[in-house]
Formats: sequence, C-alpha cells, structure tokens
Amino acid sequence: MNTAAIIAPQRAWGKGRLVAKAARGQSRIAELYQEGCAKIRLPKTFDTSMEAVLINSSGGLTGGDRLIWEVAAGAGTDVTVTTQACEKIYKASADTVEVTTRIEVAAGARVDWLPQETILFDRASLSRSLEVDLAADATFLAVEAVLLGRKAMGEAVSAGLFRDRWRIRAQGQLLHADNVCLEGDVANLAARPAVLGGAAAFATLIYVGADCEVQLPRLLSLLDGEGGVGVSHLQVRGRDKLLARFAAPDGFALRKILVPVISHLRMQKTVPKVWVL
Repeated sequence: MNTAAIIAPQRAWGKGRLVAKAARGQSRIAELYQEGCAKIRLPKTFDTSMEAVLINSSGGLTGGDRLIWEVAAGAGTDVTVTTQACEKIYKASADTVEVTTRIEVAAGARVDWLPQETILFDRASLSRSLEVDLAADATFLAVEAVLLGRKAMGEAVSAGLFRDRWRIRAQGQLLHADNVCLEGDVANLAARPAVLGGAAAFATLIYVGADCEVQLPRLLSLLDGEGGVGVSHLQVRGRDKLLARFAAPDGFALRKILVPVISHLRMQKTVPKVWVL
C-alpha cells in the first residue's frame, strides 16, 4: 500500500465570528464564536468602543490552509478589528491559502478594519476576499497592507500568487469593487512603473462616511510631498467614498505614511496598541 497517497498533509483551518451590540452606551459582545486556529481576543477599552484582536494560532499560513473571519456591528456600535501580528504567508508546495472576511455594519455603526501587514514569502500562494455590507448611515474604514518579503531580513519575492478581491455594498448596492492579482513572475510585475515601480510594500485604504468630501483636502495636505501615494474622492449612487493607494520601499516606510492617515480618519485616535507592541 502506498501510504503517501492516503495520508494528506495537515492543514490549518479556522473560523471566527464576532457580533457586537449596543448596551448601556457601550459596544458589547452579542455573539463570539471560535473554531480551529482562529481566535478572537477583546482587550479592555477606555471609551464606548470595542476592539477585537484576531489571532491565527497556527503561526502562519501555507498552501491549503483556510481562514474565515466574520464581524457584524449592530446598530450604534463602534468596533475596531485588528490582528495580533503580521500574517505570514509561507512558500506553498501545493494549493493556495484562502482567507475570507465578511463584515456587516448596521445603522449608525462604525467598523475600522485594520489588520497588520500581510507578509508574502517567495513562492507563497494566497487568495483572499473582503465582503462588506453597509447600512444607510454606517461608517467604514479598511486598510490592507502587503509586504513582498522583509527587506530588513534580506528577503524578496521572485514568484508566487497574490489575489485580493474586495466587494463593498451599501444597502445592497455595489459601492466598491477591487481586484488585485500578482501571479507568476512577481518580481518582474512589481518592477513595472504601472504596477509598483519596484516598491516592496503597498496598501489600499477605503473610507466610507458622511464626511468624505471634507476629509479629502485634509488628507491631501497631510500627504503633501509623499511619493507613491494617490487619494481620490468618488460618489456612487449617492454614497461617498475615499480611496487611497500607497507604495513604499519597505514596511517601515509604508507605516510612516499609513499611521498618520489612519489616525486622522479615526478622529485622531491612535492605531490599535498591538501595532506598536
């Protein structure tokens, strides 16, 4: 008997779900579910908001691993979601990592989706998606940053796969659709001026709120003189959004640009504490 043919490699699997409700002027837990390697921790906050820290207890992801995160912010809640550390996507001998995130933001609620950077190692294979449903007057901020290896460690990505799919809907109507794909010769693709121009770190930011038009000139002023940055204000079916793209030589340079922008859009609240631990 060929035992290698019947023993499948061990793969990481996890699913975490958090539902928040408003109670006595605070954002509190309505539902918390954890399965497999997906863990959620809720550090104490000193205001009315809730902060959730997502943890992948497997320590990293490789081909065939699966993660699902679900967040639902009830009416009038304020929820910030981050990650304990940068998610590391290691070389895949076969198959692809799949990470799915679904977020619902009810009337008068706000969600800030602020995971730390995703680090791609050479020959990593990752496909992830972000699905968001917003109520009429919900506020949403999302930032996703990616590092093509760690420059300080002498790492680089020559080949691999990175797919990122965003679909954000407001009252069931499509507000934002975004597809990114780096596949095959990643180093050559990233070197192209129309892609990353040689940058090894990049990020996408979207902000949906009633004050987008006001925030645009403030952000442009904040980013004045910064290279590798673009910010736009768009209106779709009566809803406003700010969309920003960032590219930098490495993760440190990217954070120097991102952190002030995130704090500004969070009404001067700092980034989650785990970002600086």
